[in-house]
Amino acid sequence: MASAEMDNSNFDPLDERAPLVLGEQTLSAVTEAVARPIESAAPKIWYIILGIGLLLLANLGISIGYLFWQGTGIWGLNIPVAWGWAIVNFVFWIGIGHAGTLISAVLYLLRQKWRTSINRAAEAMTLFAVVCALVFPTIHVGRVWLLYWFAPLPNQMAMWPNFRSPLLWDFFAVSTYGTVSLLFWYTGLVPDLATMRDRSKTALSKALYGFFSLGWRGSNRHWQHYERAYLLLAALSMPLVLSVHSIVSFDFATSQVPGWHTTIFPPYFVAGAIFSGFGMVLTLLIPCRVIYKLEHIITIRHLENMAKVVLLTGTLVGYAYAMEFFIAWYSGNTYEQFAFINRAFGNYWWAYWTMITCNVITPQLFWSKKLRTNTTVLFIASIFVNIGMWFERFVITITLSRDFLPSSWDTYSPTYWDISTFLGTFGLFFTLFALFLRFVPQVAIAEVKSVMPIADPHYHGDDHGDESAHKGAHAHG
Repeated sequence: MASAEMDNSNFDPLDERAPLVLGEQTLSAVTEAVARPIESAAPKIWYIILGIGLLLLANLGISIGYLFWQGTGIWGLNIPVAWGWAIVNFVFWIGIGHAGTLISAVLYLLRQKWRTSINRAAEAMTLFAVVCALVFPTIHVGRVWLLYWFAPLPNQMAMWPNFRSPLLWDFFAVSTYGTVSLLFWYTGLVPDLATMRDRSKTALSKALYGFFSLGWRGSNRHWQHYERAYLLLAALSMPLVLSVHSIVSFDFATSQVPGWHTTIFPPYFVAGAIFSGFGMVLTLLIPCRVIYKLEHIITIRHLENMAKVVLLTGTLVGYAYAMEFFIAWYSGNTYEQFAFINRAFGNYWWAYWTMITCNVITPQLFWSKKLRTNTTVLFIASIFVNIGMWFERFVITITLSRDFLPSSWDTYSPTYWDISTFLGTFGLFFTLFALFLRFVPQVAIAEVKSVMPIADPHYHGDDHGDESAHKGAHAHG
């Protein structure tokens, strides 16, 4: 075993750059560290998180059931604010899911090896966020029994669906995004599921992991097919990073509402989605790495790199906020000017300045290396980022409360059912994420091994997973 020990301190050609895996780790040690949360008893905090998630999930079921019984009148909707928290929360959850695709596909195509320790959890987060997002288009239509109108059916009724509607574009964008993300996540899981299959102690777990690992044996042919499929799915996923939230922004930008009808929305929404997505990845992984003792695999270097992305995208979002005000002034359009002045100094000024504080000021802390490598600061800042991005969507939507006619102005405020439905989606998210942590390797074992130094040629691995990962090492990285 001594021959298998690898000194990672000399692996990176840049001496000042921290290694991707800390300590003198063997291939077997990485497998043990990642498999331990699945094979050993779950910590108490896992049961607490699962319990809270299930309670909130039950609350989601009650909220949706009452909505179906009573209708959307139980929400705080009024005229002119016909869009409320449902749209706000839909855009919020779709944005959360952006980091997974970026980390998985874009960084993979750019050969950024630091993604390997965090991509699995980020991809899972993407899938669960998309599930939460899809709750809201389903329930906000009012007449749920006519939900099939939302799908791209042949237009035999000569009136529906409206193929020019952004809501139909959402259907194509989000369904494609979710499908490709699921396939990409599952493809990366196959070698690790085979490792868990070979380590299983019970017939049931061996059968389940064996079924989902698709007969993986780690042969040269298996790795070749795996590489091609992974690269193809990464290439398919890359355009989705730009397209999905651009199309979601069209829900607003194709209207004539002052403050919405602007060409800056697509790139501005994409930057904001990546910003909020990385914020949520930090929120999830900072406690996970401590709870499951994975600090040597999910290192400070990974967290610092994500903080740099948050800094970049947060600055872009701040630039977009400034440009919105500049264009409103430069255009000379009275309605546009009023819309933005009202955002900053009107009835909902508190929401606007909360958004500015969280999204523009908070990320500027990460100019300091000391702060962006402090896990406590990172965790608190990541929560502020997600709060700020929710308020951004709220501020955009609440623009409806002051439209062209002062006689129709009204104040929007959510009801108990708005709030309970939103909290319920967090229950759905954390329930799914807790189950993921318990039954699926939260770190891509094979990918982490592929960026480690090549093991001693006389070392054959302690188990099948180590050996197959060794055969595929550096081909995948």
